[in-house]
Amino acid sequence: MNKPIVYPLAMRVMHWLMAALVLSLVFAGLTMVKSLGPWQQQLLAWHKAMGLLAMLAILVRLYLRLRSDTPKLPDSVPKMQQIAAKLTQLGFYILLVVMPLSGYLMQNAAGRPLELFGLPLPSLLNTDLALYGLFREIHGWAALLLVLLLVVHIIAALYHGLIKRDGVFSSMLRR
Repeated sequence: MNKPIVYPLAMRVMHWLMAALVLSLVFAGLTMVKSLGPWQQQLLAWHKAMGLLAMLAILVRLYLRLRSDTPKLPDSVPKMQQIAAKLTQLGFYILLVVMPLSGYLMQNAAGRPLELFGLPLPSLLNTDLALYGLFREIHGWAALLLVLLLVVHIIAALYHGLIKRDGVFSSMLRR
């Protein structure tokens, strides 16, 4: 069976929606830790709600990825770049699970209840400041790694789209 030259519509939509969501969450997270403004509590509440939404979105995205036939990289892409692309993609999936999960567990360990669309979510942990600190560290380091992967991903996408013009970038855009 021939591989498609573009990603399925559902995967493209999820890619761009999650890109917007993740970038806004990263921006909000970095802004929150750098300020004590009066708006910080509202931003934190939004960050938590959107983080929970991101947790649901990554599960949908993983389901779509496992069920979809995706384009392969062109033969013109060197083997090392193909390996780097696969590792970057794997890193994204891991971090997009670790980020909301560590945030959720961090809030649990802090004794802060969470809600999604007005529905209370179960606490998986008892209040424990040591665990809170651990999950906060994990959340912070995962955020830094995610930013690094985002930069690499965006540079690679622009390289393929503007310089190589080999169809890699357009496979996430075309109909």
